[in-house]
Amino acid sequence: MSLPPDSIPSAPQDNQNPSTPQRRPGFVEDFKRFFLRGLAAILPTFITLWLLIWAWDFIWQNIGKYIINSLRLTWDDAIAAGWLPFQTRHYILTRLDDNDFSTKVLGVGLSIVLFYFVGVFVGNLIGRAFWRVAERAVLRIPLVRAIYPAVKQVTDFLLADRQHQFQGTRVVAVQPHEQNIWSIGLVTNSRQWTLADTGPEEMVTVFVPSTPTSFSGYVLVVPRSKVVELPMTVEEAMRLLVTGGVIMPEEAKTIGDIPQSSPAIPMPRKLERTA
Repeated sequence: MSLPPDSIPSAPQDNQNPSTPQRRPGFVEDFKRFFLRGLAAILPTFITLWLLIWAWDFIWQNIGKYIINSLRLTWDDAIAAGWLPFQTRHYILTRLDDNDFSTKVLGVGLSIVLFYFVGVFVGNLIGRAFWRVAERAVLRIPLVRAIYPAVKQVTDFLLADRQHQFQGTRVVAVQPHEQNIWSIGLVTNSRQWTLADTGPEEMVTVFVPSTPTSFSGYVLVVPRSKVVELPMTVEEAMRLLVTGGVIMPEEAKTIGDIPQSSPAIPMPRKLERTA
């Protein structure tokens, strides 16, 4: 009995294509890859040096040069008053020549000392009050009033000492939006909050920074049971946030016990704070 043609099993076909040899990258691709790699290695150093040189020139041209000029005038007045041995003005200009590198070092060094004493003065109560009065007087000038607030916000963001605000804080993970979607936050207040309508459940205040401006964000009042403490320092968390997650902690760390998912907590009508 003969089988129909359709029922005759066909021989297995080899579907595997023969392996094609990998194409060796050409000179242009190699040059581009290694050029970008070298640029990524050297560029941070060049940018750092350029910023340092720019800061040096800025301090010297705007502050240090005038401090040296004040030293020349003071030296000349002290000689005229007989407090110092007589020297000609040409000698004073020669000893404090603007083109001399040692003179620039002296001017920049005295500028740094001036910054320090201004910081000490503004840091105390009297100096801070005096500085506020001076700022109010400056803001009365029409043109300055339009520029000074924006410049002050930028300088405060870049140079203000904010580390003391996060001393002793803990890095935690919270779920501000949906379950199993976590955000990194900082416990900024050790006081405990209690919701009046839901009973004596302990709450903590958590600051959730934004990226890349990690000093801006929003504040959450989260149940303590819904907060997971992360085994990382504040500096590591800030680097992670500023770089958008590119720079992670050096070692892979495991988060502790994650609380079980729970339904959304109803928004309280009143919030009471307990000391």
